[in-house]
Amino acid sequence: MAVLPITSHDVQSHYDNAKFRRRSVFKVITQAVLTSNVRRNCGSCGVGKLLALLMIAGLAFLTVAHTNSGISAASEIVQHVNVRGEEKVITEGHGNAELLKRFWRKPPRLPPRLPPHGKAGNNSLAAETHNQQHILGSTVRQSKVAEAFRHAWTGYKNYAMGSDELMPLSKRGVDGLGGLGATIVDSLDTAMIMGLNDIVQEAGYWIEKKLPERLNEKGQVNLFETTIRVLGGLLSAYCLSGGENGTTGDWGSGTTFDGPNPAIYLERAQDLADRLMSAFTSSPTPIPFSDVILRERSAHPAPDGLSSTSEVSSLQLEFWYLSKLSGNPKYGDAAMHVLEHLKTLPKFKGLVPIYISPHSGHFSGQNIRLGSRGDSYYEYLVKVWLQQRGAGHGGSNVSYLREMYDEAIRGVKNRLIQKSIPKGLVFVGELPSGEDGSFYPKMDHLVCFLPGTLALGATRGLTKQRAMEEGLMTIEDIENLKLAEDIMKTCYEMYAVTTTGLAPEIAHFHTQEFYEDGLQGGNKSSEFLDDIIIRYADRHNLLRPETVESLFVLHRITQDPKYLEWGWQIFQAFESRTKVDSGGYSSLNDVTVLPPPRRDKMETFFLGETLKYLYLLFGDSNVLPLDRFVFNTEAHPLPIIGKGVENDHTSQTQAS
Repeated sequence: MAVLPITSHDVQSHYDNAKFRRRSVFKVITQAVLTSNVRRNCGSCGVGKLLALLMIAGLAFLTVAHTNSGISAASEIVQHVNVRGEEKVITEGHGNAELLKRFWRKPPRLPPRLPPHGKAGNNSLAAETHNQQHILGSTVRQSKVAEAFRHAWTGYKNYAMGSDELMPLSKRGVDGLGGLGATIVDSLDTAMIMGLNDIVQEAGYWIEKKLPERLNEKGQVNLFETTIRVLGGLLSAYCLSGGENGTTGDWGSGTTFDGPNPAIYLERAQDLADRLMSAFTSSPTPIPFSDVILRERSAHPAPDGLSSTSEVSSLQLEFWYLSKLSGNPKYGDAAMHVLEHLKTLPKFKGLVPIYISPHSGHFSGQNIRLGSRGDSYYEYLVKVWLQQRGAGHGGSNVSYLREMYDEAIRGVKNRLIQKSIPKGLVFVGELPSGEDGSFYPKMDHLVCFLPGTLALGATRGLTKQRAMEEGLMTIEDIENLKLAEDIMKTCYEMYAVTTTGLAPEIAHFHTQEFYEDGLQGGNKSSEFLDDIIIRYADRHNLLRPETVESLFVLHRITQDPKYLEWGWQIFQAFESRTKVDSGGYSSLNDVTVLPPPRRDKMETFFLGETLKYLYLLFGDSNVLPLDRFVFNTEAHPLPIIGKGVENDHTSQTQAS
C-alpha cells in the first residue's frame, strides 16, 4: 500500500486547531479580570471588591479541580485500555491532595504553530514525518526486490553455477557469452549494494578461484558484451568493496564485505583487459574488431566485416577507469581514440548510422536509430564527459563529447520525435534509409534508456531543484528534461498497455501515416490501447532494464513520487508473471496474453541491471549519488573522477 505524504494543508490544520481549543472556565474568568477595568483601577479597589475577587477565584479553583478529576479518570481509562486491551471503567475518586497536585501540574507543550503563510514543507516536524513514511515504504519495497534477487541467484546457484546464464525451466546453465560465468560477475556489485554478504562471498571466491582458468581456456567473446558485463562488473566490485579508497563509506555503504581481497577484482580486470586489447591492436584503424579469442589474445572482425556503432563507442568508461587504477594509460588511450576518431566523421544533425567498418574507419549503411546497435553511442557521449571532465591533470579535454551529445539530441528532437494518435504519446522513431528516407514509427524497448540519459545531461546528476538554484541549467537543458519526462511516460505506458503489465521488446505507434489494426496490447482499461501497436514477432519480454533505469534516474533528479509507483507496478508484474518457483525468473514469449508463454532464459542483466535499478529506485539518494558515480551501460557504477569544470562546482553531492 502506498504511503500518503503529509500535505501542507494537513499540517497547517493540525496546528491551527490548537489555537481554537476550548478554554477552561478559570481561563475565561482570569482573562476577563486581567483585561477589565479591575486591572486598570486596582489601585482604587475597596476591600469589598477585593473579597469579591477572591470568592470568584475560589469558585474557579473548585470548578477546575472537578473538571481535571474527570479528565484524569478518562485519561486513565484510555491508558488502561491501551495497555491491557480491556474496556474497564474506573470509578474510584481522588483525594484533595491529588487534585491539588494535578492542578499545579505543568500543561503539556504544544507543537509550535507555523508562521503566517508558512509552508509545511519547510517545517522540520512535517519533513521528519514524511521522511519516516517514505523510509518505511521504501524499506519494504527494497526488501522485496532483495528477496527477488536472492530467488534469482538461488536458482542460478543451484542449477547453473559457473555458466553464463540460467535456463530456469529446464534447470540448467548455458554459455552464450563466452563461458566466463557472466551472471556471477554481472551480479556481484548488485549483491554488494543490497548488502547480501553471503552472495558477495560466493561470487567473490568464484572469481578468485575459477575465473583465471576460464580466461586461459575459453575462446571467442564479443568485445562489447565482455567489456560492459565482465570488465565493468570487476571494476565496480573493486570500487564498491573499498579497493580504491580502502572504505565502502564513500558510496553510501558502511558494510565490510566478505570474500577475497578487493585487489583480486582489479587483477582479474587487468588480465581480461590485456586480452581484449587485441581488438584494438589488430585493427588497421582506431575502430576495434568485434570478436576476441581470449586464450590466444587475438581478434578478428565479425563475419560481415562490420562493427556496431554502439559497441565500439561504449568501452570508454571501463577502459579509462582501468588506466586510472593501474597507472597504465594504454587502456584508456585505445578506447578514447575511438571517440576522437568518431568526432571527425560526417554525421546527419549529430545522428550516426548503426554500423561502422574497422577496415575503413567509416560508417556503413544509412540506418539511423536509437535502438539496438545505436543506443549506447549517445549514452556514452554524455557519461564519458561526466566521468572525465573534472579529471584535471589525469584527464584529457573531453568538451568535444558534450558538443557531440548536444548536437545529437538536437537531431533527435528535429528528426526522430513524433506524437502518436489519438492520445499523443511522445516516442522516438527511426530513419531506416537515413537522412533522405522516411520516418518509421518503431521504438525498441532499448530506447527507454534515453529519458535517464537526457536527465543526466540536463542536470549533471544533481537534482533539478539544485541545478536550477546553482544556475547550471540552460533553456535547452530544461527542454531536454521535459522531453525526458514525456518519453518516460511512453515507456511506462508500453508496460501498462499489455495484459501482463510487461512491455514488449518492440512497439510501433499509430500515426497519420502508419496504423495496423488488431495488434493491441490487451489491457482494455488503458487509454493508449489504440496508440501502441505490438506485432506478433515483437511481443516477447527479456526482463530488460532500460525503463526502470530511467525511472531511477528521473526520480533521483525530479523527486517526483510517481516514478516510485510506476517502478513498483513493473516490479510486481515481474514477480507475478516471470518468477519460477524452483528458482530464477523467465523471459516471456508474449506479454499480451494470460498466462504468458515463457521462454527458458534468465538474462544476466536481470540481476546486474533490472533488480539493481529497482532496488536503488526505492532507496536513499545518498547511496551512489549521481553527481559522484556514473553507471556504465550494464549498470555497473564507476566513480566520477574529480569535480567539474566550466560552471560546475567542486565537491557536490546528490541532494536528497
